[in-house]
Amino acid sequence: MDIFDLILLCGGLAFFLYGMQVLSDGLERTAGSKMQSILQKITGNRVKGLAVGATVTAVIQSSSAVTVMLVGLVNSGIMTLRQAISVIMGSNIGTTMTAWILSLSGIESDVIWMQLLKPKNFALVIALIGAFLLMLSKKEKGRNIGTICIGFAVLMYGMEMMSSAVKPLAEMEGFTRILTMFQNPILGVIVGALFTAAIQSSSASVGVLQALANTGAITYSSAIPIIMGQNIGTCISAMMATPGTSKNAKRVAVTHVLFNSIGSVIWLAVWSIANAVFDFAFADQVVNPMHIAVIHSIFNIATTVLLLPAAGLLEKLSHLIVHGEDKNALPEVSLDQRLLTVPSVAFGKAYDTAADMAMIARETVSGAVALFQNYNEEDAEAITYKEKTLDLYEDKLGTYLVTLSRCELSEAESRTTAMLLHAISDFERIGDHANNIMHTAAEMAEKKIAFSEEAIAELRVLTDAVQDILGMSVTAFRENKVTLAQEIEPLEQVIDQLIDTIRARHITRLQSGNCTIELGFVLTDFLTDCERISDHCSNIGVAIMETAHGTFDVHARLGNIKKQPPENFIHSFESYAKKYNL
Repeated sequence: MDIFDLILLCGGLAFFLYGMQVLSDGLERTAGSKMQSILQKITGNRVKGLAVGATVTAVIQSSSAVTVMLVGLVNSGIMTLRQAISVIMGSNIGTTMTAWILSLSGIESDVIWMQLLKPKNFALVIALIGAFLLMLSKKEKGRNIGTICIGFAVLMYGMEMMSSAVKPLAEMEGFTRILTMFQNPILGVIVGALFTAAIQSSSASVGVLQALANTGAITYSSAIPIIMGQNIGTCISAMMATPGTSKNAKRVAVTHVLFNSIGSVIWLAVWSIANAVFDFAFADQVVNPMHIAVIHSIFNIATTVLLLPAAGLLEKLSHLIVHGEDKNALPEVSLDQRLLTVPSVAFGKAYDTAADMAMIARETVSGAVALFQNYNEEDAEAITYKEKTLDLYEDKLGTYLVTLSRCELSEAESRTTAMLLHAISDFERIGDHANNIMHTAAEMAEKKIAFSEEAIAELRVLTDAVQDILGMSVTAFRENKVTLAQEIEPLEQVIDQLIDTIRARHITRLQSGNCTIELGFVLTDFLTDCERISDHCSNIGVAIMETAHGTFDVHARLGNIKKQPPENFIHSFESYAKKYNL
């Protein structure tokens, strides 16, 4: 083996790893939009979690990516530790799919249709299909499929390069001696674990082992311990993802290590003792890529069958290793950066968090308005706390959404992400105006002043309309109801008319001596805040409609509605004007 073979080996490994990354990304973008809903449907049922873990990993071709994603999901509060454990076990089964695909390179047959199954024979055709899809497809789905095809072809090309590079090793006496050392089970496990940890992919590590198997120098006794070690080495990705996470998220990574380590120790002991007792004849026989795929699958399935009933024990062990509880945690605002590795899941979490923010904004306004009837310091402090919470939401969620907008999202997700960025600003400002209303109520309580019965009746109609439009906006936002969003602007214009009427009547009362200037200042502040709240609701409603229509020009749409209101708008406006009549 000369320097050119070494370069070919390194280049093949580079192509292999890059192809796997491209393939994984393409698969993730194609199926990623369904991952969030799949994961959210997981219950405490271990078998269901196992199936989901295996399916998702087989789809995105990376157990490391799934485990890192689980760390993020648990840290963000989407999943519990118990749910994650069964998914981890399933991911170990799903990751064996890659080895089976790569094993096709070992097919030997003169039958033409069997030859067509060999990757080197169909990879170039797939690459050609992928290139055409990437260049000619106008739909995102078509481009994603093209990316999958290109990634698969590059991966297979890298596999062939590695196989060609290591063929001369079969004739090297030194290489044979090195492989003989790997027959020591403990050394084999260590080598498999270290190599996999270095490249952070058990699928790629198994692929390299399959390439070496093509030399005819890898035996069962060498391959089995290495494969067990590879399952331990793949845990490094999850461990690297834990700094700065919650204790439960750290326990996910610890459970992954425990699961693979305990399985490897038990089955390595079983293999070593059984081989020593029965002296298996096949132990010194040469393996091929197909045999490695079989060993990889058997080991992972056997480990899962063994430890699935003990999932509760693994959870307890993780609590012993990572003990204590999280303090002052705000899971509702915890947006884990690790979820950005799966943009569709990160998008779903961001939307859910924005929906929580919307509910807090609604509760803040309701609480602030109630203070006019019964002011007390405890409720006032609750309004201040919620307003600060909304500030925190906007800060964290805004930063997260900006980062998310740079990731690979579908067109619909990209539009909605832009809408979320605008909406969270509106919800935060609604919280500010609710806080202003609270201070207005506090001022009236401190000065012991009150509105006249006539003014109170007018303000009751106004606050009912404001809470109606806010409730409508929050529901339309949380449930993405475009038809409900269309009802917001008519009510907003009714509220504007209410405010104008109340101001005019206040001036009349002021002129007749039935109201004081001091109460006039308080009323003006309150009306301004109500007007601003309804304006922000209008922004949210129009943003929802614009997103649904694939555009995003809030001011233009509002201008068009005011210039030439459609018939349904006029009907809704008249209905609300009748409902909220002074």
